[in-house]
Amino acid sequence: MREGWEYKKLGSFCKTGAGGTPLKSKKENYENGTIPWLRSGEVNNRNITNCEIRITETGLNNSSAKLFPPRTVLIAMYGATAGQVGILNFECSTNQAVCGILPNENFVPEFLYYFFLKFKEELIAQAVGGAQPNISQQKIKNTLIPNITLEEQKQIVTILDKAFTAIDQAKANIEKNIENAKELFQSKLNNIFSQKGDGWEIEKMVDVCSILTCGVASTPKYVDEAVGVPFLSAQNVKNGKIILHKYKYISQEFHKHLTKKNKPQKGDILYSRVGAKFGEAGVVEHDFDFSVYVSVTLIRPLADKLNNYYLKYYLNSPLIKSLAKSSITSSGVPNLNVKTVREFPVHYPSIKKQLAIVKEIQNLEYAYIEIHKKYKQKINSIEDLKKSILQKAFAGELTENAVVV
Repeated sequence: MREGWEYKKLGSFCKTGAGGTPLKSKKENYENGTIPWLRSGEVNNRNITNCEIRITETGLNNSSAKLFPPRTVLIAMYGATAGQVGILNFECSTNQAVCGILPNENFVPEFLYYFFLKFKEELIAQAVGGAQPNISQQKIKNTLIPNITLEEQKQIVTILDKAFTAIDQAKANIEKNIENAKELFQSKLNNIFSQKGDGWEIEKMVDVCSILTCGVASTPKYVDEAVGVPFLSAQNVKNGKIILHKYKYISQEFHKHLTKKNKPQKGDILYSRVGAKFGEAGVVEHDFDFSVYVSVTLIRPLADKLNNYYLKYYLNSPLIKSLAKSSITSSGVPNLNVKTVREFPVHYPSIKKQLAIVKEIQNLEYAYIEIHKKYKQKINSIEDLKKSILQKAFAGELTENAVVV
């Protein structure tokens, strides 16, 4: 707190309110509705300009939902976005997980926005609950706010606007650099696998693999880790890697039954085939017992034809990603049929050439990872700078010349 400033509880000079949810079982609450109804997950920007759902006048009147006017400051009280703050740009109702601070002549909404942005971590620390913190409306009303003039509030907002505009631009530039680095890597990958000519063969996947099958379709009975065998799914294949955490366990007996014909082993490829992240391939780099769910295709290339890492990079190339996307058989959850994968064409040179290509790609990949890491560190530094600037602003230590990005 800044010495010399007076602080008052928010509730002593502002009116607050929370919304409600009309019964979803009654279609008259939602059908042909025209009244915007915002959920806590949509409190994710400084300026809130729209929301997805509309309710009817009946839904508004028969629930605790209420209309908040433009310039209302909204705070998400629970859910994934708990503590997030934004300013309404239009008249809108909300669900009960959102607290609205109604505008009045005592404060500038942008000032409260920045204050609660700075106060977010403290507010969440006071919340109850574990994985889903719950911030009560009373906690928000009891928050001590600097009781300063509107002119002082506007001065702080002006300085912070200028600083955050520069910071956000710097962050956008870094994120663009990350995207450019990724596109460059993907472009080089595509160029490598677009090669054709002397010494290159083209065959179907089924003809260059000894195993190409998916896991068990039925959901098994899970057991404790101490007595079970890892059961991997599509969520364990990400960014060209096998991620060995967040998986369940099946019994030893069921594992033996599943792997009687095709037992996964070190060096095999797992290829995700179901869900939003379908078409991701990774090589099993550890020697351990495991089984796979139906969301994963198990692939074992013929050693005399294909290097497993060559095939992994081939499957992860834009060339095959595009083919996989065009081969999806479901209009709902994406489903890449194993029969389709068996028909995928594979362009490949000699094993010696494949190993040279793998080395080239790994060098490119390492360079990309290092660049990505460096840019992520810069983004973290920028986020820390934001926190520092907010801290200084509400300690009375920030001037227009104090911010350098």
